[in-house]
Amino acid sequence: MTIAATAEDGASDTIIRTWQRLPGLRALSFVAEPGAASQTGWRGAGRAEITAMPDGDAWRLTERGRFSPAGAARPVAFHNVYRWVRADNRLRLYHERFGTAAAVFLFELVADGRRRLVCRQPHLCGDDVYRGTLELVHDGFDLDWSITGPRKNEHLYYRYRASPIAPNDEIRHDR
Repeated sequence: MTIAATAEDGASDTIIRTWQRLPGLRALSFVAEPGAASQTGWRGAGRAEITAMPDGDAWRLTERGRFSPAGAARPVAFHNVYRWVRADNRLRLYHERFGTAAAVFLFELVADGRRRLVCRQPHLCGDDVYRGTLELVHDGFDLDWSITGPRKNEHLYYRYRASPIAPNDEIRHDR
């Protein structure tokens, strides 16, 4: 398989359109909100610039930005690398927090309509469960995910865009 996706390979149109957007993404904004059962209380908002690089049959998105924890006096820098791998009619998402060779699998997405991808099945990581939903929008996509476990009940609302996101642009997370 090559980085260039075509409709002839049997993958769904939604998977193809999502895959084709990955190399053009340049900006990220997100909100983190704890749920009622969260013991971490992880709340705040962040923004980052994205660099997309092909890596064999995958795209690696490097995010560098600032996260403003609720109640903190100043933001903190953050850096993430996510690897997106296309496997026929699904996309797999990995977090390279321990490096490329030890990437952590987060979840696999499948098409659920013309604009939406959903978690094929929740991913278990120790006692934590990861789920995600991706919705295509004009200039990128929104990725809403949750992490639940004995101490966690976290909701992350990511907005990936091809163009910069205005500082006062609100993040919608009412889906």
